[in-house]
Amino acid sequence: QVQLVESGGGLVQPGGSLRLSCAASGRIFSRYAMGWYRQAPGKQRELVASIASGGVTRYADFVEGRFTISRDNAKNAMYLQMNSLKPEDTTVYYCTACSITRYWGQGTQVTISS
Repeated sequence: QVQLVESGGGLVQPGGSLRLSCAASGRIFSRYAMGWYRQAPGKQRELVASIASGGVTRYADFVEGRFTISRDNAKNAMYLQMNSLKPEDTTVYYCTACSITRYWGQGTQVTISS
């Protein structure tokens, strides 16, 4: 069983930055593929970025080089540094961990508005 807790969401102006964090429980965190998804009301959950257990990263096309995903296995933590934020980035962001089973956090709200 893995428990995931996101933090770092909030309200920022367009062009601003946020750093999302995901704290994970479990002794084998390093074996899990991790990722960030987001879901707007009435839309499907979509991948933002993922990072494999070996550190290989993948990003959605809409990221356009603005976000960086990273993980710290010693701290059982994953991060998403988001820069140059746009109003269309406004939504709930979810942390996920996957091995045989996929786990989800409760989500953190990100709002981009002036």
